Amino acid sequence: MATTFPTFAEPVVAQHPPMNDLLRFNPFAPIAEELDSADRIFAEALAGHRSPVAPLIQHLKHYRGKRLRPALVFLIAKACGGIRPAHHTLAAATEMIHTATLVHDDVLDESDTRRHNPTFNAEWGNKVSILLGDLLFTKAFHLTSLVDGRACRLIGEATNWVCAGELKQVCERGNLHLSESQYYEIIEGKTAALTAVCGELGALYAGASDELAAQLAQYGRNLGMAFQIADDLLDLVGDSAKVGKTLGTDIEQGKLTLPLIHALNTLPTSEADSLRKMLRNPEMHGRSNIVAVLLQSGSLQYAKRAAEDHARTARTMLEALPRSESRAILEQLADWSIRRER
Repeated sequence: MATTFPTFAEPVVAQHPPMNDLLRFNPFAPIAEELDSADRIFAEALAGHRSPVAPLIQHLKHYRGKRLRPALVFLIAKACGGIRPAHHTLAAATEMIHTATLVHDDVLDESDTRRHNPTFNAEWGNKVSILLGDLLFTKAFHLTSLVDGRACRLIGEATNWVCAGELKQVCERGNLHLSESQYYEIIEGKTAALTAVCGELGALYAGASDELAAQLAQYGRNLGMAFQIADDLLDLVGDSAKVGKTLGTDIEQGKLTLPLIHALNTLPTSEADSLRKMLRNPEMHGRSNIVAVLLQSGSLQYAKRAAEDHARTARTMLEALPRSESRAILEQLADWSIRRER
């Protein structure tokens, strides 16, 4: 059975065009110079490492994709009054933490490709990948220490949540009775905590009040939740040629995501038991057959609506900001988070 990523019937952001591909629409053009500056800081922090580490550092360019997290820092800073020197360092640090999680995720998921290129674990093995991810984490913390103690605390707390979320997900692998609340707890840590702190840092270091910074952290958190639910849908029904990474790993690794949890909780007992049997041996039953069950049960649509809800909530968090180009882009990002194809 051929499957495609289900589309949304109504746009979440009616006044802006949909953004299926960040690279094609390039909404980050207004902050291009700032992103380039963060990229330079990222590269300079790793520039001192030579052979045999140098080839690893060079391969990192294949992991640098959307640059969503540094973009959030800059866009929110602009929307709150202006970008300051600290934002460049903080943007580089958040991107470095995100990259570290990608390197480690590929080990955990035993993935072979990311953004159409071999993963570090496929090319150099798990030991090298884990150590490289650790190096990126420590480099990020060193960069943050160049700003101030508050930045260190905020990024440190966010990274703790990220790691705890990943750890919870690994510990729950194979748990075919995972609840929806447990799923949300996992993704709020592993994905949303970092996008939340990007919103908070962007606001605070632009001189915004603590109240506004907290509200923009909620924008980042809901954006991250919408992004992760959409990512989980892509893993089920995406096109690997478009997504650019190994798909189907959630089912293969025994990770329950929102569509599966909904189906298992709403199907008649006998059908839910049959689905659990399929999930215990996905290679035998095939991903397309599992997806067929999710389509029939309405579980894919349920997950889409949940992603829409988080995207909509994210947009409401921007209402305290004055109208500006940066706010408009942030609104578009909420739409893109659930409509993207990669």
